[in-house]
Amino acid sequence: MSLFVASRSAFRASAPLKRQIRSYATDPSPKGGSSSNNTLLYGAAAAAGLAGVGYYFLSGSTAANKAQEKVKNASAVVADKIPGVDAKKAFTGGDQGFLSLKLEEVEILNHNSKRLRFRLPEDDMVSGLPVASAILTKYKPLDAEKPVLRPYTPISDEDTPGYIDLLVKKYPNGPMSTHLHDMAPGQRLDVKGPLPKYSWSPNKHEHIALVAGGTGITPMYQLLRTIFNNPEDKTKVTLVFGNVSADDILLKNELATLENHYPQRFRAFYVLDNPPKQWTGAKGYINKELLKTVLPEPKDENIKVFVCGPPGMMDSISGNKKSPRDQGELKGVLKELGYTPEQVYKF
Repeated sequence: MSLFVASRSAFRASAPLKRQIRSYATDPSPKGGSSSNNTLLYGAAAAAGLAGVGYYFLSGSTAANKAQEKVKNASAVVADKIPGVDAKKAFTGGDQGFLSLKLEEVEILNHNSKRLRFRLPEDDMVSGLPVASAILTKYKPLDAEKPVLRPYTPISDEDTPGYIDLLVKKYPNGPMSTHLHDMAPGQRLDVKGPLPKYSWSPNKHEHIALVAGGTGITPMYQLLRTIFNNPEDKTKVTLVFGNVSADDILLKNELATLENHYPQRFRAFYVLDNPPKQWTGAKGYINKELLKTVLPEPKDENIKVFVCGPPGMMDSISGNKKSPRDQGELKGVLKELGYTPEQVYKF
């Protein structure tokens, strides 16, 4: 349920590279173990909701209506956790076809990215998406012969009742991202799913690395939420996240919250192409030297490296996928560092 919303807006820049090491403590999560940390995260999310500074709710709902809906959602969450009570899944795959979902809220994140909240068909429904997986969106321009189809990974929890949140970056000449950015609350979008990706289970790997660029952070965040929402999952995680500028770092508060609560198990390293003067993290592009320094070594047992980002980054780091179902040849930096195809997954 938690969206890992930070209670403060300050973003902690990464430490200088000389202090960036692979080592992790092996003791349990701090301050009473992972169970208490999850309780803290859930409590923080329940208190903060999604009403932080920077939200632009365009739906016109009153504060009372929002409060009432929070209570309704909280009740549904409790019911979902009662043994023997199965939450209804909105996305069941197979022959289900597309669902028409109404846009409820819009949040402007930066100059080219928005969070879009879509209501599920019923208030007590959850997305029920397996991790890791995505949804498929469909839109047919008026002058087009065929509809535009694009996959997105929701950033809301898979067991959150009533809605899904999409993080959408607008690309020049991108028909779907432009359409989504032009949508107003009350309008509808055709969505279907799930689109299965990498099947995750608790402790499947001892240590995973996430190499992301731009909105390639969304499937990585799905994995992060799943791992750290589960007190039984002790997986260690290293994130390397490349962006153009500091303003382009998406989900930065949520990532900072995870680092604060799980310093023994989660490390995040940020790379900026155009960093501000006070930036102390890595500069330029994600490169071989950085990955060699911070990633688990290929000789380590039971590791996995996940990669997701724009085509240029993918080509440099791992090589691009051949198709949605074909991972293609492992190339680039990861191959040069000695990782095997079995150790790498491309979203």
